[in-house]
Amino acid sequence: MAHQHPHAFGFLNPLEREGLVASSRRNFLKVGLAGMGGLTFPSLLKHRANAAAKGKSASSGKSVILLWMTGGPSQIDTWDPKPDRPLQNRGPFGTINTALPGVRICEHLPKQAAILDKITLIRSVDAKGSNHEPNMVMQTANTTAEPRVNPEARNYPAIASIVSKYHGSNHPAMPAYVTFAKSRSHIAFGGYLGKQYDPFPGEQATKLPIYTNVGVDTGKFSEANLFKLPNEVDISRVGDRTTLMKSFDTLRRDMDKSGNFDAMDRFSQQALEIVSGPRAREAFDISLEPKNIREKYGNHLWSQQVLLARRLVEAGVSFVTIDLSYHTASGTWDNHGDNIPPYGGIGKGLKPLLPLFDHFYTTLLNDLGERGMLDDVLVIAMGEFGRTPQMGTQGSTDGRNHWPQIMSMALAGGGLRHGQVIGASEADGGTIKERPILPGDIAATIYKHMDVPLDAIYQDPTGRPKFILDHGQPIRELF
Repeated sequence: MAHQHPHAFGFLNPLEREGLVASSRRNFLKVGLAGMGGLTFPSLLKHRANAAAKGKSASSGKSVILLWMTGGPSQIDTWDPKPDRPLQNRGPFGTINTALPGVRICEHLPKQAAILDKITLIRSVDAKGSNHEPNMVMQTANTTAEPRVNPEARNYPAIASIVSKYHGSNHPAMPAYVTFAKSRSHIAFGGYLGKQYDPFPGEQATKLPIYTNVGVDTGKFSEANLFKLPNEVDISRVGDRTTLMKSFDTLRRDMDKSGNFDAMDRFSQQALEIVSGPRAREAFDISLEPKNIREKYGNHLWSQQVLLARRLVEAGVSFVTIDLSYHTASGTWDNHGDNIPPYGGIGKGLKPLLPLFDHFYTTLLNDLGERGMLDDVLVIAMGEFGRTPQMGTQGSTDGRNHWPQIMSMALAGGGLRHGQVIGASEADGGTIKERPILPGDIAATIYKHMDVPLDAIYQDPTGRPKFILDHGQPIRELF
């Protein structure tokens, strides 16, 4: 009988003949050996067991939530305003005072302004070389990770994948690296580390409102069918080690030349238990969150994803990236101009995003603080570059083009030293004046927070060693 329904693990391309191939029902084995859709990985579990046997902890409760402002938000119209400049430079928005004396930000971010003493703004991030579709440089910390000019760029692992490999998840029943992505081109993957360190696709594991590519709520919800196994495989069968091993018999005869298959299977079984166990399912089930908390975050798609991010790190995920975009192209924050839908310019495109972002960002920080989690969870808000200091690009009235020479970003939590502004731009906001911060500095800061050794090395498929950092140091002002 022909296969009439989509594979629950279609994102893994189980029918493509790559690496280990097992046809028909044994496609399920391919998923299992890959770590059950990225939920967790036998190799990581083995690492945990080895660490425990030596009396060491393989991970801690530390985690990262990356609010990825896909498309590149304007630094001048958010965190680095220039109120005394001419209109074509300063933009249409006013500015407001903040909890940090002498520091002003955009008028449409009042909730951030009120708690800026708990936040660090960096106004001197050097994003040279960064582009989008795919968004590689800032998510990998490799300044040459631009696939248009470097064929190797797609192989550079995400910072989050490095964390997944060297820190792992904070609970063996949870994935290490989870994304909520509108497009594959918006997210960095495992690359040379292997597909087992690719992100777990959170958007396929939970019911979320469906929005059009211009941000209109359709009233429909995603089906959350990642946890649904193919019709011919039920949970009880997957969880039955004896039955599962019968399906592995042929492969065992081909592979088990050294007696290691049983050991490998023990960790694969743990991977399978994540699918059949309740912890991951419950973490992704937002309906289990108290109504008052759900209402506090709000019903918007991005607000719901941010709430899920908090639930996931609370349950043991180490790194969550939220792709803040409605459409699959370059990103909703790519505000080129009012004559280029769906991007919009500063007035029509960026302005509606800011109060929404202001709300869920500060709600997340306050929620983490109330739960005693803020010192463990590092929250980062950033995009792939800034925008041009002058408006009116591409024939628009108030659009701004890509501008990798400088961008701004915000950090909070993680037990770091906040309530400060790091770096500065020149008078027009178009170039770095002091204290340049490079992608490697951001990565090194994340790695230090996550207890990942800065001199760690991995091997590419040819066996060549590669450092996880080719430049950068932890941002000293934060420690």
